Amino acid sequence: MYRLGRNKLAPAVRLQAGRFSRMSHTAATTKLFIDGQFIESQATEWIDVHNPATQEVVTRVPKTTASELEEAARSAQSAFGEWSRTSIMRRQKLMLDLQHAIRANTDALAESIVREQGKVLSDAHGDIMRGLQVVDSMAGIPEYMLGTRLEVAADMDTYTVREPLGVVAGICPFNFPAMMPLWMLPVALVTGNTLLLKPSERDPGAAMILAQLCADVGVPRGVVNIVHGVHETVDFLTSDPRIKAVSFVGGNAAGKHVYERATQHGKRCQANLGAKNHAVILPDANREFTLNAISGAAFGAAGQRCMALSVAVFVGSAGEWIPDLVERARGLRVDGGMEAGADLGPMISPKALHRAAELVQSAVDAGASLLLDGRGVRVEKYPRGNFLGPTVLDNVTAGMKCYQEEVFGPVLSCVHVETLEEALALVNANPYGNGASVFTQSGACARRFQSEVNAGQVGVNVPIPVPLPMFSFTGNKGSFLGDTNFYGRSGVSFYTQLKTITSLWRKEDARVDGQSAVHMPTLH
Repeated sequence: MYRLGRNKLAPAVRLQAGRFSRMSHTAATTKLFIDGQFIESQATEWIDVHNPATQEVVTRVPKTTASELEEAARSAQSAFGEWSRTSIMRRQKLMLDLQHAIRANTDALAESIVREQGKVLSDAHGDIMRGLQVVDSMAGIPEYMLGTRLEVAADMDTYTVREPLGVVAGICPFNFPAMMPLWMLPVALVTGNTLLLKPSERDPGAAMILAQLCADVGVPRGVVNIVHGVHETVDFLTSDPRIKAVSFVGGNAAGKHVYERATQHGKRCQANLGAKNHAVILPDANREFTLNAISGAAFGAAGQRCMALSVAVFVGSAGEWIPDLVERARGLRVDGGMEAGADLGPMISPKALHRAAELVQSAVDAGASLLLDGRGVRVEKYPRGNFLGPTVLDNVTAGMKCYQEEVFGPVLSCVHVETLEEALALVNANPYGNGASVFTQSGACARRFQSEVNAGQVGVNVPIPVPLPMFSFTGNKGSFLGDTNFYGRSGVSFYTQLKTITSLWRKEDARVDGQSAVHMPTLH
């Protein structure tokens, strides 16, 4: 019903979704989406988006001008009144329509992700599906928005209702071009807010397709606006008084800046930052299952996930499994994202590749054992790609730079301890708190781990314990700033505010006049 065809796409989105590897003499430009229209920016500064496998300039992204940012905020503010009064059933229906539209256009979205971000095609589809699950969840919004009521005295009731905040903003990272916008957009919209969204300047194509789909299913003009840029755009979104809340996912430095600036300007803010996720492997774990799980979680998506498994803590004799883990990692295929059988694609940029390689070298210099070196891997069809093959470091210690910093690449650090107590102490001492997992067949050990570990999301024989959207993403410690998490009930709470009403209607004032109506009442 909502499949995007060549003649249905707005020109700007067609340029984002149309080609994968074909070169053009002049790169396409990414448009703004303001007041329901795709607009060519009048920017004087542009950012080139490169295909990470080929270095082809796929598109050019504008640094949105001050007047264009003002226009976007004005459009969102103007649309808020009518949108916030739209019935919850109508907003629910739009979520159902958007759900169908995304499903019908997963191929266009996935190709955009592969072309701009570098993921392998199967992982790009996973990116979309995990975001789509948030849309699925928000189609159940009436349940999330229910208030409470209590008769507190004779003829007196107190009850609560949830109301939208107003204009809200979302700032997205490069690593999940579809999922991250879909962590924000459906929750903000279905609760009655209007949205200014800034996708990553490195891979905006998926967000632009989502904007087109919103327009196609009937989301009113001004309810969704997309702007681009870097520092100036972020500073506008975190300071403009019309914007009431800011959602951010990304790195530490940017996240702290966003959180501090937004809260200083009186806004709500939720900010997911860096991570250093650990898996603790006990000797009684299922060996084959555990090694396969660790390999996929450490090296999938080229390690560019905030929930990527970057540290494997081997307890006692479990350390004897490391050679088998290395062989599994060695067997993973590094290739362009559209190539059949590819397990991991390129990293996002030469700069990211260089940084990861430097962290690997710093570990070697500090005494770690380099069991598998993915630096310098060559992919014949893509000689200019930002490729780093699976890399395994052994005998890593907590004092090493590769352990202390988020590598954000396909690099696994192996640490040895003797007991579960030591493993828990290591994990809990780490400043980050997105996730931690334990692999064991002992219910008692699993129970102790989940009880004592200080991480927001815990896996038991699950390497990447990202909750489905009926729950919320609950990173903690240095991985999160704010007090209300993304999606699920926490997400609804973030984008709404409670109003408490106390009313008195005395029985003695009741009057019964007029004629009874006998027709079936209807709601619209």
